[in-house]
This record gives sequence, C-alpha cells and structure tokens, in this order.
Amino acid sequence: MQTAAILRLAALALAATFIVGLPTGSASGASSAGRGLHVSGNKLLDSKGRLVHFRGVNRSGTEYACIQGWGIFDGPNGAASVRAIAKWHVNAVRIPLNEQCWLGINGVKPQYGGATYRRAIVQYVNLLHRHNMYAELSLMWGAPGSTKATYQPAAPDADHSPAFWASLAQTFKNDKNVMLSPWGEPVVEEDCLLKGGCTVPFNDNVKYKAAGMQQAVTVMRQAGFKGPIAIPGISWANDLTHWLSHKPKDPLNQLVAEAHVYGKNTCASNSCLNRTMAPVASKVPLIFGETGPSYDDSDCGSTTISRLLNWADAHNVGYEAWTWDTWDTCGSLIRDYKGNPRTAYGRWLRSYYAKRAGTTHGPRR
Repeated sequence: MQTAAILRLAALALAATFIVGLPTGSASGASSAGRGLHVSGNKLLDSKGRLVHFRGVNRSGTEYACIQGWGIFDGPNGAASVRAIAKWHVNAVRIPLNEQCWLGINGVKPQYGGATYRRAIVQYVNLLHRHNMYAELSLMWGAPGSTKATYQPAAPDADHSPAFWASLAQTFKNDKNVMLSPWGEPVVEEDCLLKGGCTVPFNDNVKYKAAGMQQAVTVMRQAGFKGPIAIPGISWANDLTHWLSHKPKDPLNQLVAEAHVYGKNTCASNSCLNRTMAPVASKVPLIFGETGPSYDDSDCGSTTISRLLNWADAHNVGYEAWTWDTWDTCGSLIRDYKGNPRTAYGRWLRSYYAKRAGTTHGPRR
C-alpha cells in the first residue's frame, strides 16, 4: 500500500514535470481555421466541415527502438521518407509510442528518451502535416514501477500512463490535426478498461494496477487537448461488443471508437463486423487503427484486406494499415523506404488508395 501511494505521487510529479516547457505541435497544418479535426455525430470532419475518412498506415518503431537503446525511429524519418508515404495517397499515419521513452524514465538513454524523444515525435507529426496527413498518436508500450516497457501489456498502468497522457495532451493541445489514443490493444474486461483499478500481470513476477479509459479522457481534457480521442475495444481491440455501454464520459463529445482487425482475428468475418462493429459505427466515428492480412504470415495477398476495406468504406469506417516498415513479414507494406511495395498486400493497398485519391481530405487540402 505504501509503495503504491509513492508510485502514484511519483506519477503526478512526472506529469507536472513534463507538462512544463514541452514543445507544442505547431505545424503549418495545425493552425487551420475552425475546429480542425473533430467529431460530429458518427463522422470525423475537418476544419471546413468536410468528411475525413482515414486511409492511412501505421509507422511502427517509435514504441521499441528507444527502449531497446538503438534509436527513436526504425528507419528514416525525414522529408523524403514522409513524401514516399504521401505518394500512396495516405491521409493519416498512426504512430505507436512508449510511455517510458516519452517520460525519459527507467534508464532510457537520454539520446533516445525524454525531451529528445518528445521533440522527435513533434517534428515528425509536423512533417506529416506539411505533407497533408493527420497523425494518430497511440500509447502502445508501457510498464509499471521500475520495470522496463519492452512490450505491450494487457492494460495501461496506474504508475506512469496518467503522466504520459497528461504530457502528450499538453504537447499537442494546439495541434488541430491529431488524434490521441490512450492505449492500443487491451486484454482486460470492459469494466477494467473503463474504470481501471484492477490488478493485471505484466509478467510471471510483476503485477500492477491498471489505469482506465475514463481517467485517460479526464486527464487529457484537463491538460487542454480538445481534439478526438480514440478508445479501443477489448480483446486486442478486436471486440467492440460492449464499447457503447462502456464509453467514457467526455464533456466535449469527441470520442472515436478504435478496432484492430486482421484476417484471422476472432472478429474478422463480415457477419461479425456487421453484428458488433456496425452498430458502433452508426453512433460514433469508427477506425480500424490496425488492419492487415494476418499475424501468422499465412496470407501475403489481397483477398483479406480487400474484403475488410470494402466493408469499412461501405460503413464510413476509417483504417490505418499495418505497417509502413521493411520487416521480413507479410504485414510489411514496403521493401524499402522509397515506398516500393513488398508483397501483393502492399501492391493492392497502394492501388486501392490511389483509386480513391481526392475522395477524402487531409489537413491542408
């Protein structure tokens, strides 16, 4: 009990420390007139009131390179690499984050954590905006206490996640072209995800108290962020059955539902999507924050992804394909950072986005 109290106080102290003096996202796209990216009913709209339909990609690396001690990004992050993404007619990029790298705690190397890490993320987001792309910033890797955040556990932790949320929200409160996501893939019950307070295992030796999505929304709003916040479903974000009944309260009514849908997920068939996700999409904006063929590399083709994205487009659901990285897996869209596709999956996605170019808007169009 005493240890938990100390950790809570430390989290509050961290929040105060990292809110002061942070760089604020202020790309040229972020200063657009009006409300910027915002929720209206079950739609995402831009500053001019036009429909925004995410056709995006994930850019993985910023969740793991820093904690592993060899970088911030996996691969290039300069203008040429961002132009290559834009050439695929992408209008949104999801950026997974590591809370300990952001906060600069638990032994993260200074050259890859703290102010250096935060500055690099802000600069990358600004670069995306200059190339007419929105950014979704998603907490993916976290860990309690002094344990290193080396993977994505079942839920955000009460020790550090609230400090991260406060700092992230303060950093991007003036950027009207970002969406914040307080967690990636929960593996806890819906009550725990909403309210926090439950005890979940991090590994065989460490258990921790989870933080909840209601706390995340409250903390982000108190820190001044007024834009959309994406709240995931349970079961690795694949189950939205209880999303509407466990929706956090948001005084600004700016919540987005996020699902992750891959070819072999429990909910990947059109019948399951119709039964569990379509009702959510009729009430609030829904995005597939991650989507692709399958995790087990049994499908490098286009059959699965074409079905999923056609369903999504028919239901006004946005999507961000996994992933714009050059790994040797079916889930890697590209074989190089010039944007050459790696497999039939990547070739199909590039063609699909190109055919729909101009049917939705980025922050500067």
